[in-house]
Amino acid sequence: WQEFYAEKPFVRVVDDVPASRHVRGSNYCLLAAFDDRIDGRVILFSTLDNLVKGSSGQAIQNMNLMFGFDETAGLQQQPLYP
Repeated sequence: WQEFYAEKPFVRVVDDVPASRHVRGSNYCLLAAFDDRIDGRVILFSTLDNLVKGSSGQAIQNMNLMFGFDETAGLQQQPLYP
């Protein structure tokens, strides 16, 4: 998982189950993957802020790409959680 998302600026793979407070006010998506007790199955947890990552942040990210700006421009603020 770490390798696959290494070049993605807004996806962070974490070791513990992510909580929404960890991404509040940010454009980040946190992912955590765990082996299930059933062989060959993985349990995946993800969390994101539905306002920033969901709607308004997506609009900014798309605009950046459309106009040739850096994809992360205006979206790299840290989460509001202390």
